[in-house]
Amino acid sequence: MKKIARVFDIIENLNECFEKEDMLNSKIDKRWKHISTSDFYDAALHVAYALHYLKLQKNDNVVLMSNNRFEWNFVDYGVQQAGMILVPVYPTISNDDLKYILNHCEAKIIFISDKVIYKKLTELENQLPHLKFVISFNAIEGVKHFSEFMEMGAENPIAEKIELIKKEIKPNDLLTILYTSGTTGQPKGVMLSHDNFISLLESCKYILDFKSTWKALSFLPLNHVYERFINTLYLYHGISIYYAESFETIGDNCREIHPQVFVAVPRIFERVFERISSAGKKLSGIKKYIFNWSLALAERYELNKANGFFYELQRSIADKLVYNKWRNAIGGNIVAIISGGAALNPRLERIFTCAKIKMMQGYGLTETSPVISVNRFESENTQFGTVGLVLDKIEVKIAEEDGEILMKGPSLMLGYYKNEDETKAVIDTEGWFHTGDVGVFVDEKFLKITDRKKEIFKNSAGKYIAPMMLENKLKESELIEQCMIVGEGQKFTSALIVPNMINFKEYCTQNKIEWVTEKEMLASEELKKNIFNHIKEMNKTLAPHEQLKRCEIVDGNWSVEGGEITPKLSLKRKVISKKYEKEIQKIFSIEA
Repeated sequence: MKKIARVFDIIENLNECFEKEDMLNSKIDKRWKHISTSDFYDAALHVAYALHYLKLQKNDNVVLMSNNRFEWNFVDYGVQQAGMILVPVYPTISNDDLKYILNHCEAKIIFISDKVIYKKLTELENQLPHLKFVISFNAIEGVKHFSEFMEMGAENPIAEKIELIKKEIKPNDLLTILYTSGTTGQPKGVMLSHDNFISLLESCKYILDFKSTWKALSFLPLNHVYERFINTLYLYHGISIYYAESFETIGDNCREIHPQVFVAVPRIFERVFERISSAGKKLSGIKKYIFNWSLALAERYELNKANGFFYELQRSIADKLVYNKWRNAIGGNIVAIISGGAALNPRLERIFTCAKIKMMQGYGLTETSPVISVNRFESENTQFGTVGLVLDKIEVKIAEEDGEILMKGPSLMLGYYKNEDETKAVIDTEGWFHTGDVGVFVDEKFLKITDRKKEIFKNSAGKYIAPMMLENKLKESELIEQCMIVGEGQKFTSALIVPNMINFKEYCTQNKIEWVTEKEMLASEELKKNIFNHIKEMNKTLAPHEQLKRCEIVDGNWSVEGGEITPKLSLKRKVISKKYEKEIQKIFSIEA
């Protein structure tokens, strides 16, 4: 095994040490298509050859705008070996942001997946002066197909030139530019080096005993650093990657391929649990009693058999009767699931871990490549409600003045592309990166995120409100799909609530309540009663200034496409506040 110093060294190592027929896998026409290790290696070289055949130069920026599929990797590793810089872009990005990114990075070529993305480009015609080539993975009339591009590379090999370029690339050279959408302002291009990723690969070796015989399911966008790094980690360990067809098919794909590992954001786990709960409510008699007993047992779970022998005996019984069915629903072979992107509800951590579905919550940012900390596989190195232990080689400290998490280490970005002022604003003169997150260390060991620094606000009495914590508590109700805490500068705290109408419809069916139109049901007293009862119980656990009053149920589906949330599912608070300005005014126009 050769020393891996640059990210593209990984596929050379794969080719030498992990010959597999199913290294990369995508579903095409309802059948899995498998790409072997050697085919992957050859395809990446053909991409590198073709890029130089088109007269692109070393250090040119190459944009990739596609869903998850094996071609994504061909382009990624081909661009690297060609000495160029990959700039992944979300397929759902707005036209304004797309125009800004393409012009800001001066991209001459873009790889796209389908007609929907091509339509975005045609709408920006004559506004992209640098763009010369468009290559599509799917067939689009008048657009060069990826197969033609690959043939161009296969027919014009320049192996010696590519080898010379690869030898010149140093570990600290730029690997990729990742534009973060953020919640306000124009996207910023985060510059990450080869060494940023490689240093993390070394540190993450020990979080889990990865096996080359494993399969991984991938469904979070590869355009985001989270899934991009995890895919790199899979390849580093020789793990076969299967790309899910869509978010809707995750369960089906799990049962088809029986993966050992995948990563997800908390909303995925919330939806899985909603389905489990919904199935349990449809049971009757002894089956319903057993389900409810097993769920209540899981909610009391503690690590390291802290609940004692009798609890563990009950757990083994519940496992045979209930929990094993939950595991089978996600393929039956899961070793661990890694959660990131947002705070995971500790209740869900307990429930799934009790059911032997190991949850490993981690934390990081695009600027940190991304992992800063993660709970380990071993129970003694895990604590519910935290984001685990800080990785080796990384330093973290909590700022005394405001509790902000500061980070330093080899995985810290090179800076923001063409934006020295913004770089200086987040990396201080001592090299500490200011994450914008507020946190504490639990037991002087486990890092815990308490909120986003910019999202914490004061009420009119000067009391601080941490919205993320309150929003997570609200979403424990299966009738709440999305929510946002409001009340900055006001006498009390409140929330905008988007109900889960699918779950409410099931509730109405079970309780023999007539369902009319969705609009009418949105205003129904039954929905209000259930949501406000949840808030009433929740308020009992909160300090007086945190307790929610006069919450407003609103219609809507907050989405990336609609502009209310970022691609990693963070709320765009200013956008939502403006959209529901009248509702917020209504909340605070009445004295509490």
